[in-house]
Amino acid sequence: MASIFNRRTAMAAPFENTLDYLSDLDRLGPRIDINADQIEILDGPTEFYERLRSKIRRAKRIIYLSTLYIGKTEHELISAIRDALIQNGTELKVSILTDALRGTREAPNPSCASLLASLVDEFPDRVEVRMYHTPNLTGLRKVLIPKRINEGWGLQHIKLYGIDDELILSGANLSNDYFTNRQDRYHVFSSKRVADYFARIHDAVCSISFLLQPRDNPSKFILEWPTSNPAPSPLEAPKGYIEAATSLLIPFMKAASSQPPPTTSTSVYPVMCHPPTINTELPVFTALLARRIGAYTFTAGYFNPHPVITSSLLAASSLPNSAPGSILTASPYANGFFGSKGISGLLPAAYTHLSLRFLQAACGKNIQLREWQRGIVGQQDGWTYHAKGLWVTLPADLQRETAPNTSNKTSLDPSTDLERDYSNTPAGPSVTLIGSSNYTTRSYGLDLEVGAMVVTKDEGLMQKLKREEELLMSHTNLVKEDDLETKERKAGWKVRIAMWLVKVLGGAL
Repeated sequence: MASIFNRRTAMAAPFENTLDYLSDLDRLGPRIDINADQIEILDGPTEFYERLRSKIRRAKRIIYLSTLYIGKTEHELISAIRDALIQNGTELKVSILTDALRGTREAPNPSCASLLASLVDEFPDRVEVRMYHTPNLTGLRKVLIPKRINEGWGLQHIKLYGIDDELILSGANLSNDYFTNRQDRYHVFSSKRVADYFARIHDAVCSISFLLQPRDNPSKFILEWPTSNPAPSPLEAPKGYIEAATSLLIPFMKAASSQPPPTTSTSVYPVMCHPPTINTELPVFTALLARRIGAYTFTAGYFNPHPVITSSLLAASSLPNSAPGSILTASPYANGFFGSKGISGLLPAAYTHLSLRFLQAACGKNIQLREWQRGIVGQQDGWTYHAKGLWVTLPADLQRETAPNTSNKTSLDPSTDLERDYSNTPAGPSVTLIGSSNYTTRSYGLDLEVGAMVVTKDEGLMQKLKREEELLMSHTNLVKEDDLETKERKAGWKVRIAMWLVKVLGGAL
């Protein structure tokens, strides 16, 4: 099957207004129209955790959680799910999807898998746990590569937290640091259409994943491949698995070009990566930055953008448009691998090396690189940085063309253009991209990712997006080439050799 990755169409003509912006995206993926007040943006990990637990406690119909892993000691979260199952009626079902490699890494010691197996054991008819295994790590490679780094060959990286008719879309996993001192992004969608759409994606991925079953063995679980799965096991027939998975998932990314124009102020465009056959995020990203924009901010905790992402960022801040670009990434002291033992401890220096390469390529362009830091990892009050995404602010004249705000009028109503003066600075970004992707070669070549592009003409939501952007920016410092070339920051030969070995063995950072 032809790859959706190849649907990066040439887009050179300027936008006349935001309706053109929307129709452009309609050719690249599905669209769900909602009201701006159906989106809430949370600030930090504590608020995220409290909101998640609160929603779980009130769940009546369905709890679905897609995550890389659940921390092996997250007994409080599991207790919240257990209480909801006991107190909220027998109609409530729970579906959990994690990654098989990360979820079983500590076995036979306590692990994510053993923790979840206890929940399945207690509610066998109401709780299902699935674990996705990449088709890229099989045979001798799976045997030889250490567990601590084998995630570099592909993961289930989706983060969807759905409860009944609401969805929290984030880049955060479900463990203590993501609930306390690991900064990410968190958008709450109070929309049945949005929640149900992503639930169907969750269910589809579950159907091509291993089933977790409790067992009285040292690990406390086994992973089975049900005969009802619509694909062969990725460990036994990786090529057949990829073909079947592609056929299952590709309908979710059907273009919205046949839909009528939106009549609400805000649209959500789901995006997905299932390498090597499906990638709708990269075409959407490049389409956004290929047009005339006012400014953008791009963030990734692990700064190693895919070459196409890098080219798009550089081009957007080059002549003739030279849109101001801000790049936010983690300081080495806010990198989750800072101070780690073994080869993973080299990663912060590797990302510094990649940041230096980017700054060298950005020389003379309207781009600044800023590093996020809040204390030092491992020390008291030290935080890590895991946020990722894109914010795009449109030029004021494009927003003036389509002025619908929180009124009942839409951009199709010609009188709307006359109601407000949009010649001043825009209220904030009109577009954001949020989800699990780190925008790296690994994200687009190995990992399973899901996210959403949100496009709005509502001033209130634009202001919320601006506030989110500014809160992240408030903990950053400007970094220049000279800063990264000091003896303390420059990558040594061990780092460069490790980066080369990962690439040679088919992995990616």
